[in-house]
Amino acid sequence: MTEAACARCGGSGWIIVEREGVSGAEHCGCAAPARARTLLGGAGIPPLYAQAALDNFDAQQKDHPLAYRALSKAMVDVLTYANQFPDVPKPGLLLMGESGTGKTHLAVAALRMLILRGFAGVFFDYQNLLDRIRAGYDATAGASDREAYRAAMEAEILLLDDLGAHRVLEWIEDTVTSIVTYRCNHKKALIATTNLPDPAAGDTVVQRIPGAAQVEYRVTLGERIGERARSRLFEMCTVIRIWGVGDYRMRKAR
Repeated sequence: MTEAACARCGGSGWIIVEREGVSGAEHCGCAAPARARTLLGGAGIPPLYAQAALDNFDAQQKDHPLAYRALSKAMVDVLTYANQFPDVPKPGLLLMGESGTGKTHLAVAALRMLILRGFAGVFFDYQNLLDRIRAGYDATAGASDREAYRAAMEAEILLLDDLGAHRVLEWIEDTVTSIVTYRCNHKKALIATTNLPDPAAGDTVVQRIPGAAQVEYRVTLGERIGERARSRLFEMCTVIRIWGVGDYRMRKAR
């Protein structure tokens, strides 16, 4: 059966509005669901996180009230950002925490909420993005690899997962600095996750090994992506710290 045309726009997707005696055209609300489906389909969100949302995020830590408060606050911060965007103090989010604390789930939940509101966004795994950018230098590379760098620069919203998960190389530092700086200067949204610590975020980078005389120095975010990119990242992002809350993946498995 043919779907009935919208009574407001007649199926065109546009309506004529008049404000202060001036007529103009604007999108009809009937097109929003279809646009959201298209944007979600093109966002590159991995199947594992295709349904990531705040209402299916496990924040239960009954035996650890401090962890429960940390996760609950992270959820509230993500929800506030997604609801208020683009009228937010900073255009980006930086979710910091140990592996398995639910950072990616929360980041994708934010991205999906924004897409459902009509904003366009793209998901990139940090390692995969770098691999595709490097492959794009090859004249025989496919169009998608050659466009990866441009997409990371120009996307309305960029989600960069596992930032800093690569050994330090000069071309990587230059590439990351270029992307972060461009997005910062143009006030383009960047949602990033990392399990690397940073002293400016209140993290301890020197740990004493139990029973040993020496101390262990943890690799920091700045050491992995470069101090210029790190500085820009903190300038443009609201930081959400999720430390000491246990492994989210193990909680889901149980």
